[in-house]
Amino acid sequence: MSWTAVTPHRATLGEGPFWDAPGQALYWVDIAGKQALRLQGDNVQIWQMPEHVSAFIPCASGDALVTLSSGVYRLDLDSAGLDPRLTLLCIADPQPGNRPNEARCDALGQLWLGTMQNNIGEQGEDLPIERRSGGLFRIAGDGRVTPLLNGLGIPNTLLWSSDGTTLYFGDSLDATIYQYSVAADGFLSPPEVWRGPHPLGGPDGSAMDADGFVWNARWDGSCLLRLAPDGQVDRVIELPVSRPTSCVFGGADLRTLFITSAASPANHPLDGALLSIRVDVPGVLCTRFAG
Repeated sequence: MSWTAVTPHRATLGEGPFWDAPGQALYWVDIAGKQALRLQGDNVQIWQMPEHVSAFIPCASGDALVTLSSGVYRLDLDSAGLDPRLTLLCIADPQPGNRPNEARCDALGQLWLGTMQNNIGEQGEDLPIERRSGGLFRIAGDGRVTPLLNGLGIPNTLLWSSDGTTLYFGDSLDATIYQYSVAADGFLSPPEVWRGPHPLGGPDGSAMDADGFVWNARWDGSCLLRLAPDGQVDRVIELPVSRPTSCVFGGADLRTLFITSAASPANHPLDGALLSIRVDVPGVLCTRFAG
């Protein structure tokens, strides 16, 4: 496979790729570097955040959401990269010492946000995880917050079945992706194991293709696993980075797979790069936040 580093930028902890089809733009973040990034054509824009940022998602209203340590904010995309204009939308998780991690919008444009104990120091250094204090929250377009789960370790992967009745949601502390039934009122059934531990790294972020298969980034595994709808491994896609963190389908035909990655002790030349490759199956569209 021929992998391409899309930009010269190298992240400390690249994450959260989002493909915006209306704008033909890719959004992603460097959590530890406190950066929100957008790629349009060959142009990369970077907004330097005041806090760690885990997701950067465009809104139906024309601005974007950024999930920061202190809350979920709107970012004025016309503001300068070194002076971003931020407006607080909500505080989803009031638990002191927590930070946001995984975030994605469902088909209705509601933001689902997973949080965890903060494990990143002010200089980007790793901090130990000592408690399962994270949660999962749903945020409506008007900023109303609905708590859904608690007691989480490291939330990663947020995907839904095509009919919206099944949620795939992982906890990296368990090395497991779980399956939940989504009730008509939006609340979740007790979890069932969908994909348990695998020797090739731990589960991080994922994307879903048009056939309902999940492409899961494997932290410390230097690969993606393409997982069948029953959770079985369909394919292993080897990567030239040590710590892939997430992926998303993009491009005009949704057949370009973008992969974010993190720096690692291995110091591979492409660690922290945003990678891309052409694939043989299109992905599922990302949904903007409804607010």
